[in-house]
Amino acid sequence: MRASDAERETVVERLRVASVEGRLTFEELTDRTAAAYRAVTRADLEELTGDLPGVGAPVADPAPLQVRRRFTAVMGDCKERLSGRIEGELEALSVMGDVVLDLRGAQVPSGEVTVIATAVMGDVKIIVPDGVAVELSGHAFLGDRRVLAREAEPGRRTPVVRVRANAVMGDVKIVDDEHHAPIRRAVAEWWEGRR
Repeated sequence: MRASDAERETVVERLRVASVEGRLTFEELTDRTAAAYRAVTRADLEELTGDLPGVGAPVADPAPLQVRRRFTAVMGDCKERLSGRIEGELEALSVMGDVVLDLRGAQVPSGEVTVIATAVMGDVKIIVPDGVAVELSGHAFLGDRRVLAREAEPGRRTPVVRVRANAVMGDVKIVDDEHHAPIRRAVAEWWEGRR
């Protein structure tokens, strides 16, 4: 049986609740939300929630809180793959160094993440899951601020990453999986195709 728009929205809300409970990472929430909107049949929708407890099941304890909220690189590098629960703003500061923040494995109960990124003669790179909406604001002076991520489809409720970026002779980049490591991804897809 074909799925209705109301059924799709119900599944998207169930996925959001599962993310709040710490059952889905930011990347899983984004992937499954996009798949819910693409679903044609009810079976497609059931596949997305088959590993989640039913409605009315006991609520799970939330994922542990992401304690570290400030990431700094001064004449060096800082690479972090976040896996805890994010409930407030994150800060990334790069001064003649590189900061890489990977948000794909984080738990994001609100479905929104705000990052304040400052690059002074350095680079800040924020890796987001495919399909999130990215909102970029701020200023660049002899530097660059850019989003290298596919745009979320209009009119759909998708997770949001807000970045307030200020770059002074440096770069702030927000990238998704496709733009993060395109060569590695192409090799992995080729390898999977050989099997």
